[in-house]
Amino acid sequence: MDATEKRTAVAASGTGAVQEPFVNLRDPAKRLGPDGKPAVSRRAPIWVDVPDEKWNDWRWQLSNRINSLEEIGRVINLTDDEREGLSAPDKFRVDITPYFASLIDPDDPDDPIRLQVIPKGQELRAFTGMMEDSLAEDRHSPVPGLVHRYPDRVLMLVTTQCATYCRYCTRSRIVGDPSQNFNRAEHEAQLDYIRRTPQIRDVLISGGDGLTLAPKLLESVIRGLREIPHVEIVRIGSRVPVFLPQRVDDELCEMLAKYHPIWMNLHFNHPNEITPEVARAADRLNRAGIPLGNQSVLLAGVNDCVHIQRDLVHRLVENRIRPYYIYQCDLVEGAGHFRTPVGKGIEILEGLRGHTSGYAVPMYIVDAPGGGGKIPVMPNYLISYSDHKVVLRNYEGYITTYEEPTTYTPHDATKCRHCRTPRPEPGQEGVTGLLDGKRMWIEPAGFELTHARGNVEAHRLQDASKWVPYGVGAIEGQAGAPFPAIGEGAGTAEGAGGAGTAEEGGSPAAGAQVTGEPARAYGPGEEPRPPEGMPTGSAHGELL
Repeated sequence: MDATEKRTAVAASGTGAVQEPFVNLRDPAKRLGPDGKPAVSRRAPIWVDVPDEKWNDWRWQLSNRINSLEEIGRVINLTDDEREGLSAPDKFRVDITPYFASLIDPDDPDDPIRLQVIPKGQELRAFTGMMEDSLAEDRHSPVPGLVHRYPDRVLMLVTTQCATYCRYCTRSRIVGDPSQNFNRAEHEAQLDYIRRTPQIRDVLISGGDGLTLAPKLLESVIRGLREIPHVEIVRIGSRVPVFLPQRVDDELCEMLAKYHPIWMNLHFNHPNEITPEVARAADRLNRAGIPLGNQSVLLAGVNDCVHIQRDLVHRLVENRIRPYYIYQCDLVEGAGHFRTPVGKGIEILEGLRGHTSGYAVPMYIVDAPGGGGKIPVMPNYLISYSDHKVVLRNYEGYITTYEEPTTYTPHDATKCRHCRTPRPEPGQEGVTGLLDGKRMWIEPAGFELTHARGNVEAHRLQDASKWVPYGVGAIEGQAGAPFPAIGEGAGTAEGAGGAGTAEEGGSPAAGAQVTGEPARAYGPGEEPRPPEGMPTGSAHGELL
């Protein structure tokens, strides 16, 4: 909103008061660029002259995807490994929207967006445990394109086409192949199976990517599902808002809103994918009443870092997208160089839980090889973990194994800007910080209450005895003025804010001795543990 619009809004209010309308600068969807217009992401030089009307047209983006060595070489400086991957005659399909290709750093071979969509020679090499259909979807398919693995829900594959193709795609056996696409007749066969199976209450539309379908065809599928009485929930799994946020226009949102309840899971793997265009697309979907979730895949070299994952989940929550799953990379052809040990995912979850909001912490999932379904990596489901194999059980008691990668190059923190400038967490360094002599808590400060009469009183938390967590990493120190030992001085607790005398029912002051030993000096947050048998402050209800 520019200055003229603000003045107009004030004049239109009719109140006569000179008051600036509130502009929420924290809302990512409202972010402005240097020119005062809605912010936009960078555009690669080869498309800089494309008119905005075309650039923002999702059909133009799909029609102008790049896929050949020559075209991609005009956008980024290719490595020998990428040239090998792009030249392979039997490679998995390559197609990248101009918008998404523009997000790649053309000179960085380790750019996280680049790694996800540019093929490498490495993906042509087999690895231990590799499978064509690692999730056994074909075995659970009663009609073409429909996967019925769980009792009350089905996966409906409506297309094999995507806006851009991920190099680790779990359905690379069919995705991207026009000869294996699904047509209206097959959509009707899928719908007919759902009609005749009343236990199905939840349908997930996927593919390929359903949002690449022609609008009328997509609506016919969703309307067909909504006409089935026992289908309660329709979900859409899509990466189109990541690859092609221009597709999320008013027409799409208005159509989807007619068929509620609809949910949508997106697929962001790195914070660099969350652009101003994505923020506006997510905002439109949220305003259409569609709850948004995110399903990431843990990928070596892309996001196998707790600092990257923390930045990602914070950006997602900021855009009202709930982090839902982090998937372990599947044992699928072409994905060998992306695989990490399961321990890496556990490490990342440990680094998120407690260090950020609970709703920003996703579940860590292994999609069981052989068709066991999604298994959370947690004690009830993780049976054993060796140096080469993880044994898990699913909700039915089905036992499966996940083959660990034989080679894995750990994340290089020296090259990662997220590791070099991590989010500060004073008092949250955990055991490592404790061993380094750091406190495991944050010292309260600045708690002053100013009353209407003008007097200022210290907040109760400024009395260290009220908040120091005795027995939880408490460390002894030398700072501060000494207190008299009980029996040697006044016996009061005046030095720490005053808890009264022991005889009056108060507890000994912070730093006061409870024996006849000489007084020791302790500063706030540097209290000794109470001697054996002595009550702590919490026993008297004095700690929060």
